Amino acid sequence: MSKIEIKVPTVGESVTEVTLSSWLVEDGDYVKLDQPLAEFESDKATFEMPSEVAGVITRVAKEGDDIKIGGLVAYIDTDAAAPEKSAVVSPQSTVDSPQKKEEVKVEEKAEAKVNEEENLKSQISNLTSSYASGTPSPSAKKILDEKGIDAKDVQGTGVDGRITKEDAQKSQVVSRESLEKAVKEKTVSQPIEKVSGDFSRNERTEKMTRMRKTISRRLVAVKNETAMLTTFNEIDMTRIHQIREQYKKPFEEKNGIGLGFMSFFTKACAIALQKFPAINAYIDDENIIYHDFVDISIAVSTPKGLVVPVVRNAESLTFAEIEKEVKRLALLGRDGNLTMEDMEGGTFTITNGGVFGSLLSTPIINAPQSAILGMHKIQDRPMAINGKVEIRPMMYLALSYDHRIVDGKESVGFLVMVKDMLENPEKMLYGTDPVKALLEI
Repeated sequence: MSKIEIKVPTVGESVTEVTLSSWLVEDGDYVKLDQPLAEFESDKATFEMPSEVAGVITRVAKEGDDIKIGGLVAYIDTDAAAPEKSAVVSPQSTVDSPQKKEEVKVEEKAEAKVNEEENLKSQISNLTSSYASGTPSPSAKKILDEKGIDAKDVQGTGVDGRITKEDAQKSQVVSRESLEKAVKEKTVSQPIEKVSGDFSRNERTEKMTRMRKTISRRLVAVKNETAMLTTFNEIDMTRIHQIREQYKKPFEEKNGIGLGFMSFFTKACAIALQKFPAINAYIDDENIIYHDFVDISIAVSTPKGLVVPVVRNAESLTFAEIEKEVKRLALLGRDGNLTMEDMEGGTFTITNGGVFGSLLSTPIINAPQSAILGMHKIQDRPMAINGKVEIRPMMYLALSYDHRIVDGKESVGFLVMVKDMLENPEKMLYGTDPVKALLEI
């Protein structure tokens, strides 16, 4: 017997351990070459491990186990023969099966019809009973009114508890004290059962996923190890709305992708980051590492947590290229197919809490980067425009930055430049006012 050891492959320089999140094959299954065996979760992403050979698998690790890189996961017996194909179903069974299914369906329909009729009768009976109970007939009502007796104090003996003429004639005026006494006696003799509500106080304990543990550890580290500060501004989205309304259809027809907001913000930040290099840099021990390129991390919410895939060289991409890359990364994140290469690096981060309805927040820096831009919900607000009050679509922007490397002047200047280009998108063409560029001033 020839057994091959299946071990956890290397998935990244900084990853030393992974978690076996789920097996994709059963113990003793015959697996083919390159067939996915299991799904692993690292600090940043999930990935499938394909089979290196064909054979019968013997699982060693269990779901939820934390395994070191190179650790043993399973054995595969390559000498085992592939299982034979399952026998063909007999013609008799293929003929009888639909008939049996049809008979069952007919019986179920007949039974359902009977139940429906019984339920309807019961509902009608309940409605009739609830209406008739305690209701006097016209003649009985006249007698009760003459006696000054309330119908609710009379026990009806008619159909469904209806008060008849005889019931009214036999009725007598009963004092309030005696009625209250009777009610109390009935309450004591027949205690009311306590009905439990629909609420629950159950608790459950779940092991934190490796991604969630990494997120929590890194966020706490950023708060403790950086001098994080946040500056705010707001932008008027009128021009961007106008451009999207006017050019959205031709843009999509030409490029095969919709024109969203992210391309505007990514392009504006890419241009501004080149003007303020400290915001595009980060601290490494006692050194500052500057970048002559802009790799923007886009925060994407997935079922397993927040991930930040990278749009590389954003400064050289067109709007269509940015939109396509953002969509590609978002789909990979949603399906859990992002790789380590998709998320490594990044010199600046953009996060959009507005898609969840956030009006204002202070985003936390994505270490080791020195800044992060937070987008928020677009909301119509009254603004003073040329001495008049106008309703404009406004968005708050928040820039969190590491004050150890970025000064207040740079952070405010960066955010003001981003605001200016978003409110005047034509400035993104040259990074400045087109008229000034034309006049070379």
